[in-house]
Amino acid sequence: MASVIILGATGLVGQQLLKQALDNERISQVIAPTRRPLTSHPKLINPIVDYRHLPAEADWWKADAVLCALGSTMRQAGSEAAFYHVDHDYVLDAAKLAQAAGAACFVLNSSTGAKLGASAFYLRVKAETERDLAALNFASLSIIRPSLLDGGARPEKRPGEAVGILIAKLFAPLLPKRLRPVSPEKVAAAMLDAGLNALPGAKIIESEQLQTPLSRAGTPR
Repeated sequence: MASVIILGATGLVGQQLLKQALDNERISQVIAPTRRPLTSHPKLINPIVDYRHLPAEADWWKADAVLCALGSTMRQAGSEAAFYHVDHDYVLDAAKLAQAAGAACFVLNSSTGAKLGASAFYLRVKAETERDLAALNFASLSIIRPSLLDGGARPEKRPGEAVGILIAKLFAPLLPKRLRPVSPEKVAAAMLDAGLNALPGAKIIESEQLQTPLSRAGTPR
């Protein structure tokens, strides 16, 4: 039986991750650090934290795998610096603490188009986070790169994304598979699968691979 840490359990993908992990018979314990309390569950440990000051000595960092759906938007964060803190610094800080406590597997929800030389700040930050996680040398590292997320109501409004999803749906047959909208349920399932299987090495799972079961999917980095 495995124990997993879920970072970002209140977001669109994170909510699905939490649900699927709690329902999964292979998982005995789910640790979900959040800013606000979650609904209680017999398998759930829910530390209330401030990601700016994560507790280094907490016992709950001990887990088999970390599933990270932590992230923000420029609108939420309010500035590029604040966005970078959430999508890069908070992720790396948590990864280091979990690794120090014994976690050998890390799974990151990133983004299609993540590239160090990308023109979009958002995609550059995602790529920097991927790069810096790889440098930590987890025994197993999986990078999930979904396209636009389609399905469910987000905790916050994202009108630009909603328009993008509508357009993508209309032109889906003409779009490459990697650019078609993908459901948060499939992203969460791929993340959970990667965390439970913990295949050795670092790998990338692109958005088109999220349309089918992913127990052995992934492109080596």
